[in-house]
Formats: sequence, C-alpha cells, structure tokens
Amino acid sequence: MKRYLCTFTLALVGCLWAVALVADDTKKDGEKSDKPTQEQLIKDLEKMLTGAKLVGQFTVTGGAERPPAKEEYTITSAQKIPDGDLWLLKANIKYGKTDQTFPIPLEIKWAGDTPVITLTKMSIPGLGTFSSRVVLYEGRYAGTWQHDKIGGHLFGTIEKAEEPKKEESKKDEKK
Repeated sequence: MKRYLCTFTLALVGCLWAVALVADDTKKDGEKSDKPTQEQLIKDLEKMLTGAKLVGQFTVTGGAERPPAKEEYTITSAQKIPDGDLWLLKANIKYGKTDQTFPIPLEIKWAGDTPVITLTKMSIPGLGTFSSRVVLYEGRYAGTWQHDKIGGHLFGTIEKAEEPKKEESKKDEKK
C-alpha cells in the first residue's frame, strides 16, 4: 500500500509540475504578445519625437545659488538610421542667445522599452563640445548634460510642437 501511495504521490506531483509548466509557458507567451517588438518601439519613438518640443529646465552642477533655467528643443524630424543605434535628429536648440536648427547624429540606446539618448563629446560648430544622457518616458525627459567644462541636469516634458499658422506660412512664402 505504501508503494502505491508513493507512486500516486509522485504521479500527482509530476502532473502538477507539468500543469505548472504549461501554465507558465502560456503566461510567458501572453506576456510576449503584450510587449512591443523592437521594430514597434522604434516606430513609436520616431512618431513621438518628430514634431516634438522638449520644454523644461536645466541646472548647473555646483551652481546651487543659481535657479534652474528654461530650455527648449524642437525636433522637426527623428529618423533611425539602419543598423546599429544611430539616429538623425533635426533639432532647433534654443537656450540663452542660441536659437538654431542642427542635424544631429546621435545614438539612442534602449533600457528595456525605454529610450536613452546618448551624446558623447560631440562638437557642434560655433557652440562647443557636448555630452549627455537623456531618458525619455511617458511624456517626460530627464538626464545629465556636459558643455565643455560645465555640466548639470535637465528635465521637462515632451509636447507636440505647434504647427505654423497658415497666415504666417503664406507671409513666409511671399518673402
């Protein structure tokens, strides 16, 4: 009798284990279908950044007496370059007396489903050398920046840029 009870117990444990494996596999398959593919993440990021305005503030490390200053970046287009992590962003950089549009090739790495803009010692003519790490998530951005020997933090929201009004566009065409 003990032998049958032991065999029954082992069979029952084996069946429960098999059911648990199948249930676990089903759960994993279900989770996989909920997660976007890398291709979808890239498309979503291109859509989010094209025509976007990053509006926020930046701080200067070591400048505790200085309050955060306003900053604004308008990205007219964002396009992933095939192979690797390189992207081309056409961005209007507006801070201090600077208000210019630049084509900026930069790397965007992925932390799971979260894009991280990386820029390492890139020289922008007339402006200087820049490095940054910026995380983009759920309509917000935050990160660190370095401009030559000065650095700090930056943070803000990602909004859709306003399109030029038709009247302004017509005036520009006449000029």
